[in-house]
Amino acid sequence: MPAEPSLPDTAVRHMGAIAVFCGSLPGADPRHVDAARDLGTLLARRGITLVYGGGRVGLMGAVADGALDAGGRVVGVIPQSLVDRELAHTGVTELRVTSSMHERKALMASLADGFVALPGGAGTLDELFEAWTWTMLGIHLKPCAVLDVGSFYAGLRTHVSRMTSEGFIRPEHAQGLIFGTAGTELLDAMARWRAPVPKWTTKPPTP
Repeated sequence: MPAEPSLPDTAVRHMGAIAVFCGSLPGADPRHVDAARDLGTLLARRGITLVYGGGRVGLMGAVADGALDAGGRVVGVIPQSLVDRELAHTGVTELRVTSSMHERKALMASLADGFVALPGGAGTLDELFEAWTWTMLGIHLKPCAVLDVGSFYAGLRTHVSRMTSEGFIRPEHAQGLIFGTAGTELLDAMARWRAPVPKWTTKPPTP
């Protein structure tokens, strides 16, 4: 996948679609479900298509329902194995069924202009870190963000700082993972984001 061009310093990034990574379970804290619904509503009100994992359960179902109830466009991407388990959300605008989890992640990445992680488990972290790594390598130049509900990701933020201070992540790449506690500010920060120089290169992204 060729890297896309970076933006001029004065430009605002067009965010036509955002992929949201989140848990297929609701979690123990009811604030997580509320935040998922609120983010879906916010995306719909801004005219941003929600791309997500296609499930009807947990935070996945909440973010999709929030967007749909607000009149938004929702694209679910789900592997056939989960459709067979009757976990697919049949009320979304468009449901894309893939043959594997790998294909699911690649399709979500291609459909989105940026990525937001809500609270979730191992799968959520897998999706977030893959998208962030691809930005570091220049495979794509799309912003990656974390909506930190109730300090759920405080430990992750600390660990990113540790990986940076220990020399495993460059500071400019660490800053490429945007943290925020409110959806509005997070989306605004994503629109203003500028891609860093990809890892293993010395040249900035081609304008």
